[in-house]
Amino acid sequence: MRTTRPLLVGAALALASVALAPSAALAAPAPPADPNASEHSAAIGENTLRALAEAAGIEIGVAVNTDLLASDVKYRNIVNTQYSSVTAENVMKWEALNPQPGVYDWEAAEALIANAEANGQVVRGHTLVWHNQLPAWLTTGDYSAEELRATLEEHVKTVAAHFAGDIQQWDVVNEVIDDNGTFRETIWYQAYEELGLPGEQYVADVFRWAKEADPEAVLFYNDYNLEFTGPKSNLAYTFVQDMLADGVPIEGVGFQGHLDTQYGYPDLRNNLERFAALGLEVAMTEVDVRTFVTQKPNGTYTNTPADPAEEAQQIDWWAQTLEDCLAVEACNSYTVWGVSDAHSWIPGWFTGQGAGLLYDMHDNPKAQYEALREVLRDAS
Repeated sequence: MRTTRPLLVGAALALASVALAPSAALAAPAPPADPNASEHSAAIGENTLRALAEAAGIEIGVAVNTDLLASDVKYRNIVNTQYSSVTAENVMKWEALNPQPGVYDWEAAEALIANAEANGQVVRGHTLVWHNQLPAWLTTGDYSAEELRATLEEHVKTVAAHFAGDIQQWDVVNEVIDDNGTFRETIWYQAYEELGLPGEQYVADVFRWAKEADPEAVLFYNDYNLEFTGPKSNLAYTFVQDMLADGVPIEGVGFQGHLDTQYGYPDLRNNLERFAALGLEVAMTEVDVRTFVTQKPNGTYTNTPADPAEEAQQIDWWAQTLEDCLAVEACNSYTVWGVSDAHSWIPGWFTGQGAGLLYDMHDNPKAQYEALREVLRDAS
């Protein structure tokens, strides 16, 4: 039985000592030896996020940069000792897997899967269909609507079949609804409309193709801002209801959870509960909590929160997102979008913001990390 505890308050949380164990071998060039291997291997166990999450009955995951996984010992140790689930940050997206028509490059994604298998981790597939990170041959080619639909079907079936048996959960379609509560007019949406079909029908087709190719994976629709009640999450709810009524094999909804301290905490738990009430699994799939950071005289930015009160808010929100997931029986997976601030996507997209992850610029755990451990201890 899951239980929750009062929300953590304040920024000054004492970080317990965290020992990282050496990882199992990655299917890539051999890394440098870890001189502290024997000492670390004796120190893991009940102190890791992974062990605490297992006791609490939830998968704790992270989005992984496969280049760093192969080359950076400290990064790899964090991934393999602290997390029970891994998501491909980029190497399962269309442009990475299918860079030329009819040409597939599986190497990086397979290396991630091999490393996960060696370390007893499950894999979330991300993502079969998204409007971003598509290969140039697809977005600039002169294809008819019929050809685009056929290409979509071929890609989904090929990728899902190739990884069948290796993927626990797939983000089948990603970000199909705009913030204004309308369907995003993607290349696929437009092609279906040209064929005289409802533009959003491609989503249902993709789910059916994915289930045909990989009957065992749990199939998710994944999007951001679903945690806020409003036009976007309301349309998503209605859309998912309609697909279920039509027999579409959608089995889960992923809440990305990219939070920003300037916008207030979302109505997360209620939204998780209302989608779960449809008989679906729900998951937190891309969690980070960004805030404004201090600016240097030369105009560049540090990775230090500019406002101590918002830094405290970050820590509390990390705890609360995990508590909200744990409070909903259907929420069995919680994934952080990146290992550390050193390689976060946030500064490149949000000028003057950062400090959004559990580990700092040197891959050392922050108070946010300890906040999650505290929640998991209380839930086990």
